[in-house]
Amino acid sequence: MNYDAENVFAKIIRDEAPAHRVYEDDSTLAFMDIMPQVDGHTLVIPKCPAVDLFDVPAEMLTRTIAVTQRVAVAVRSAFSADGVMVAQLSGAAAGQTVFHLHFHILPRHAGIDFRLHAKDVAPDAVLAEHAERIRQALTAD
Repeated sequence: MNYDAENVFAKIIRDEAPAHRVYEDDSTLAFMDIMPQVDGHTLVIPKCPAVDLFDVPAEMLTRTIAVTQRVAVAVRSAFSADGVMVAQLSGAAAGQTVFHLHFHILPRHAGIDFRLHAKDVAPDAVLAEHAERIRQALTAD
């Protein structure tokens, strides 16, 4: 599959689509998933064009996973999570729906089930508040 520079994540990188950003550097971007499966569901993406795990240069993957770890620590703290799930889906058969490499960070609490993904868009105010909580946790480390 060829990379589509018009996918929503590419547009977010270029500030052509809105997102509640929680972290950004020269190589990566982290922002809130607009259809979260749990409160605090955050995405981390490389800024380079990469369809999936098999399409990203190793150096960029190294940077992206390091940021994923840093943001996961902040998400765990911001949401007082018992654990954190990190997921990466490569290919439609695996459930990938946006064909730009991304990592899902999902804070987990015992006894709280996931909501269905890609079903309900969270209210903007809720996403803004969750993003602020994560940004605060990132500055505290």
